[in-house]
Formats: sequence, structure tokens, C-alpha cells
Amino acid sequence: MLTTAYTELVGCRLPIQQAPMGSVVTPELVVAVAEAGGVGSLTAHGMSPDALAALLDRLTAATRGAIAVNFITGDVDPAAVEVAARRVRIVDFFWRDPDPVVIEVAHSAGALVSWQVGSVAEARAAVDAGADIVAAQGADGGGHVRGHSAMLPLLVAVLDAVDVPVLAAGGIADPRGLAAVLAAGAAGARIGTRFIATAESGAHPEYVAALLAAGPGSTEVTGAFANCPLCATSPRARVLRSAIAAVDGLDEDVVGTMVMGGREQPVPRRFGMPPSRAVTGRIDAMPLYAGEGVMLVESVEPAGALARRLAEGAERLLRSSAAVATVAGGQA
Repeated sequence: MLTTAYTELVGCRLPIQQAPMGSVVTPELVVAVAEAGGVGSLTAHGMSPDALAALLDRLTAATRGAIAVNFITGDVDPAAVEVAARRVRIVDFFWRDPDPVVIEVAHSAGALVSWQVGSVAEARAAVDAGADIVAAQGADGGGHVRGHSAMLPLLVAVLDAVDVPVLAAGGIADPRGLAAVLAAGAAGARIGTRFIATAESGAHPEYVAALLAAGPGSTEVTGAFANCPLCATSPRARVLRSAIAAVDGLDEDVVGTMVMGGREQPVPRRFGMPPSRAVTGRIDAMPLYAGEGVMLVESVEPAGALARRLAEGAERLLRSSAAVATVAGGQA
């Protein structure tokens, strides 16, 4: 079993966090990853404290595994943070400057705090503000990216700068990628794109098919889908290049419809929400968020089996490398 500072702090068995990915994350996906021993994550953006409490009560009744609740942007209701912190292991923040006030709210209610960052300066600020865990997100990650550095050099720099467990985020989609970041010193990995292609994912089937068809060089950081809350401060997100070409080729102001709150609503052109199963229309012209690791996504599998396969494969690789190093050392 892969035991790291992250697994020991959080109480999970696998050094893997399924990244919070808004509308494409279902309760079933969160529970499946948590039950497998990783950390299942959901985004609370736009949810009232009462609605969040009801959902989390359902999830925690379904699993005793580790769950994280993610809050994005500076528009965060402290009451919702408290609701989450009283029910889950980790409260997770992204896309805002580290804030000791919201961290204290989470800590006071009993949760650990994780902060996803895009730079060394932001990592230091997160720890200074009280964060227990830092996720170093490289620009090779899918979806909204805060920094400009590739994951591995950023990870190394952050590891040298802070003394809390650090997760690597960006482009990790197979056992070798997980083994590589653990060997570099990461306490775990935050994985998004690979979990979109799972049986429990809420992503639209055409979105999943596009990920499976993608190869090397299929993604790009763009402002093409800048109609979203995160884009108000920085319209940068990594998506499939095919989605950029498709939306650029359209003249219509509306590209489809979605069901929200039981009502059908139009999907505006360049809207920043990834297409879930509740969306219809030109799926190819919607934000098909994907990291550089998408070239390694080759099949749809159950999320729990995926989490275990990644961790078990990484463990075998690390043991093999350790054995080779021992033999080489003995022959020196």
C-alpha cells in the first residue's frame, strides 16, 4: 500500500484525489473514489448551505471514505464552508488568493484545508494562511489553470518552498505519471481528466468520446470559453483544440440547452460549463476541458477500479525502481 504524508493526514488509503470538476462530477463518482480508498471531490459553487448539507448527508451515508468539498472564486459563503467542514474530511479552495478567514472557518468546524495553487508564491501564501495541504497545479492540467509553469518543475519548486503535504495536479493519467510525481516527492496526485472517462462520470457521452479519440497535442490553453465565474479574473482554461475550432466556426448565440433546477435553459455560445448528460446541442462546440494527459485516456472503466489500478501500478513501478537501485548500489 502506498502510504504518504497525505494518506496519513487525511486517513485515506490511496494517494489520489479525484479533482472537483463541476457539473461532470456525480455523487456516484465521489462515492466510488472514496470507497476505493482515494478522496472523492465535488464542487459546491452556487449551492446554498441547506442544499449542500442535504447532498453531503447523502454522500456520507453512502461511504465512510474521504470526501473533499471544493469552493471556487472569492464569492464563498462562510456558512456553506462550515456546513461542508462539519461533514467531510477536506475543504478545498481554488481560484482565489489564500484567505486565513475561510481557512479558520473550516478548521473551527473540524476539517482539513487544501488550497490549489499555480505558483510558488501562492503556495507559500496558502501555508502562511493556514492550509494543511497544497495542490500544485501545472499549466498542463485540464480546465481552468491559474499558473503558467508545467506541473513537474512547479511541483519541485513548491516542495522546496513549503513543509505541508503537496499534491501534484496536471497531466497525470496513468500509473507511470503517478509514480513519477511520488518519486519526485509529492504526497499524492489530484487527477481530473482521467476520471471523466469513468462509468460514474456525469460527462456527456460525446465529451467522453472526444477524450478517448484525443492524441498528443490535442489540447490548448485558451480564452475561447470565457463566459464563466472563474473567467472574470483570468479567462484561461485548457480544452481540446477541436472544441475551440468548433465554437469559432459558429455564428449562433446559443449552442444548446441544459436542465438546471428542473428547468430547461439555453446554453450560450462560449459558456464555460463543461457538457454533462443534462446538456443537448452542439456538444463539440462546448468547453471540452482536458489536460495534456488526455492522450493516455483509452477506455471507460469504473472509477473505483481506476483509482486502485493507478495506485497499484504506481506502487509496482516504485518497488521495481527501488529494487534496481538496491542492486546497482550493491554492485558499485
